[in-house]
Amino acid sequence: MRADFASLPYVPFSPAIEQPQPNEQQLMEETVAAMRRMAQSQFDQHRHANRDAHAKSHAIVRGELHIPADLPPHLAQGLFALPGTYPVIIRLSTAAGQLLPDKVSGFRGFALKVLNVPGPKLGPEDLDALTQDWLLVNHPAIATGTVQQYHDAVLKAEKTAGLPEEVRTVASVVGQAVHKGLAAVGVQKDLLPLGLDQPQNHILGETFHSMGTFRYGDYLAKISVAPLSENVRALTGQVQSIEADSAWRDILGAFFREQGAEYELRAQLCTNLDTMPVEDGSVEWPAADSPFQPIGRLVITAQESYSPARRVFGDDVLSFSPFHCLPAHQPLGSINRVRRLAYPSSSRFRHEQNAQPRREPRDISELPD
Repeated sequence: MRADFASLPYVPFSPAIEQPQPNEQQLMEETVAAMRRMAQSQFDQHRHANRDAHAKSHAIVRGELHIPADLPPHLAQGLFALPGTYPVIIRLSTAAGQLLPDKVSGFRGFALKVLNVPGPKLGPEDLDALTQDWLLVNHPAIATGTVQQYHDAVLKAEKTAGLPEEVRTVASVVGQAVHKGLAAVGVQKDLLPLGLDQPQNHILGETFHSMGTFRYGDYLAKISVAPLSENVRALTGQVQSIEADSAWRDILGAFFREQGAEYELRAQLCTNLDTMPVEDGSVEWPAADSPFQPIGRLVITAQESYSPARRVFGDDVLSFSPFHCLPAHQPLGSINRVRRLAYPSSSRFRHEQNAQPRREPRDISELPD
């Protein structure tokens, strides 16, 4: 740990950091209503309720979070104030709210649920829960980083939700080719919705980001997970040939059946609200102003990552929400305020339609083998 990191001018947390917009409540309610209509449409089609984002899981694994004893004071905050080891559940997924063939590319998700975390939580339905969640995606910023942008994107998605699967597949394959060609000559381009143009990089080699801002005890931070062990670092940037509908399930299953993996959990603390805004999640915080610093290590052992019982538990029973959290890690900014309405609504609909209990696990033994 570089000593000069401790001397950076970290912005202190204050409730005044958040600046809701005058029409924000209406926009949020319209957004959640549109998401509910799309969820109902998907249920009517499949007679099964899936998540309205990250509907397709590829692996659900157990592991441990190791928090070291030598974190400096600016990092020893909230959950990380004391050293310890916590069991975790990790879900790897693709961002779309529909069950599309894996040939259709997309942003990948890394949902992290830390268990055995004492203390009251923010989620009104989970005050006595023993879990702390972070939902991460393999892109550092979200294109729809404000309530207005997210509202407009969801309403647009509702209009295009009925596009045939073949259209999405063609858009993804063409988008990947264009992305590769432009990247080869150093040209950047806007991302297609949900990352349809992204290369099919190996999921386990990706770096994942919270995109939105969170309270980090006395400070503000974005959270990230990066490959640490050599076997997953070697997979970074490795493009996979994806043909089968559930290719990622099979690739990850073959990996975890034979070996484990380690990842570094990191925090990037805010040093300047002008260049590192809280209210606009579309702005990538510059690492030159404040680097990501390690706060823990995730250790995953070899296991069966997608057994039938584990699939049902992960897809139908488990809920992940940024508001399954300690007050010291409160989600901040407009995109997170939308989530505070959207996630409980989505979870209730999914659990009610699938006749599954909605509960937060209190012990890692609840995750089936």
